Amino acid sequence: MEWWQAAILGLVEGVTEYLPVSSTGHLIIASSLLGLEDASLKRSVDAFNIVIQGGAILAVLGLYWKRVAQMTLGLLGKDPAGLRLAIRLIIAFLPAAILGVLLNDFIEERLFFTGPVLTALALGGVYMIAIDRWRMKKLRAKRDEGEEDDGPDLDSMTLKSALIIGLIQCIAMWPGTSRSMMTITAGVMTGLKPRHAAEFSFLLGLPTLGGACVWKLRSNIVESQEQNLPNMFEVFGATTFVIGLAVATISAVVAVRWLVGFLNKHGLEAFGWYRIVLAAVLGGLIWAGFVTVGTSAPADAAPVTQTE
Repeated sequence: MEWWQAAILGLVEGVTEYLPVSSTGHLIIASSLLGLEDASLKRSVDAFNIVIQGGAILAVLGLYWKRVAQMTLGLLGKDPAGLRLAIRLIIAFLPAAILGVLLNDFIEERLFFTGPVLTALALGGVYMIAIDRWRMKKLRAKRDEGEEDDGPDLDSMTLKSALIIGLIQCIAMWPGTSRSMMTITAGVMTGLKPRHAAEFSFLLGLPTLGGACVWKLRSNIVESQEQNLPNMFEVFGATTFVIGLAVATISAVVAVRWLVGFLNKHGLEAFGWYRIVLAAVLGGLIWAGFVTVGTSAPADAAPVTQTE
């Protein structure tokens, strides 16, 4: 992998990780068009695409360091509001942490193929359009009745809401679904405004994406040792990962700031239409032979793995 290929993948990861558009679909297209679909590279490319999610984590840590500091103080018994938020994040994180370990092999072997990915992209788009229209209808009804649109913020969200968001996040284990899509829409369904739902989604990404990065990094190194194969650092070099992480961090900062402003003004529907178009484009590229998803191997073979 050349440095510019690492930079492009980092850019794609950073921009799409927190937008509800599926980073998986975009990374599939980018990896294929960059010529990184060679069978000898697939294992390392897959690991690279997961590990550079660390850039998205660094972006949120930088943008929301006050929230992170507040939760840290809360866990140390020095900030009650920070403790409440930390507990809600833990509750939301646990379902994916448990099911991710239990279902990892099944997802790798059964779902990372053309049909499941394209289905998730398209249905996710329809789902987002429906959720946003439901939200707007509900908002108009409240205004007609003279009620203010002041739903709960992160400081007042309930444990039940956190659990619902965490359970719905598990659906994003299906490749092509989008963790951000599921957590933001789940937050909206529990009564959060889109910008508050997005903020909770960003914070929930810290343990969720962090866990995925550590798991994939460990798996790649351990499997390399067991099978006497080079690990991803030996294949691509450490500099490549530094470039990917740096670009992913910077682009994720820009994307997160833009997303919050966009949601305040326009809501979620535009992302739904974008996903439908993306599904059509990806399907066309696959049909034309420019892009491949997984392999044509039998079901007991292990194709490429992504996190959403």
